[in-house]
Amino acid sequence: MAKRVHRPREDAEFDFILGMSGVPVLAYFIGTWPKAIEPCRMMDLVVGGIADEYTGRLTVLRADITRCPAATERYGITGAPSCVLLKDGEVVAHGTGPMSIAEMGSFLDGHL
Repeated sequence: MAKRVHRPREDAEFDFILGMSGVPVLAYFIGTWPKAIEPCRMMDLVVGGIADEYTGRLTVLRADITRCPAATERYGITGAPSCVLLKDGEVVAHGTGPMSIAEMGSFLDGHL
């Protein structure tokens, strides 16, 4: 996982990082239950590459659904992996399920 991916341990840390970002935020939600582990691991590689490619233009948060339940509820996350793109704290795009790096790039470029 890229060093540019923030991994909040709780909702307060998630909100702090979100509030401190001066650029759009990609909040990537993962699950730790058996059926979510493999798709989330695949997305870790994609999101890590995106964090490197979009350095300075995007803040990336990797949030565990069980550790950040308030953020999970706030953004209507119902499955993992899921991504929410936020600008000025407002949701501008939402994606669910694994994506390739090309699909993730298209997802972001259409909204950044």
